[in-house]
Amino acid sequence: MKTLREKQSEFAAFAARLILQASAMGFEITLGDAFRDPRLHGATGEARGYGAARSCHKLRLAIDLNLFKDGMFLEGSESHRPLGEWWEAQHPLARWGGRFNDGNHYSFEHEGMK
Repeated sequence: MKTLREKQSEFAAFAARLILQASAMGFEITLGDAFRDPRLHGATGEARGYGAARSCHKLRLAIDLNLFKDGMFLEGSESHRPLGEWWEAQHPLARWGGRFNDGNHYSFEHEGMK
């Protein structure tokens, strides 16, 4: 079983692939949240600010991507579906937020957190 730190390194490498794949699919991308600092968002299990109490962002295992096509921001989970489904197929821990109404969220699962 991999440690959290090992998962973090693997996730970072896969996140780079995710960004390249988004571009290859014709999306323009801006970065959203990645790490959510516990000083602002609370420790894992604590809800402070926005986001879930048990969020993989707090573990450095998630990133939010904003997608654009022809300069227009793509809203909603369905806009992310092709990229999200590609992401899920890349690794057994890969999770796409479109499965839980957070379409721009891409993560690796850890201890039940997505």
